[in-house]
Amino acid sequence: MKINEIIREKRKELSLTQEQIAVFLGVSAPAVNKWEKGVSLR
Repeated sequence: MKINEIIREKRKELSLTQEQIAVFLGVSAPAVNKWEKGVSLR
């Protein structure tokens, strides 16, 4: 399983939005979206 798949799966298991994860991690929502799409890991 790729890291982007793990991120998305765990977020969904916790019933959190990308925006909620972004706030918790101190990053932007588009960054989380890119991680989940596998476009960027930064």
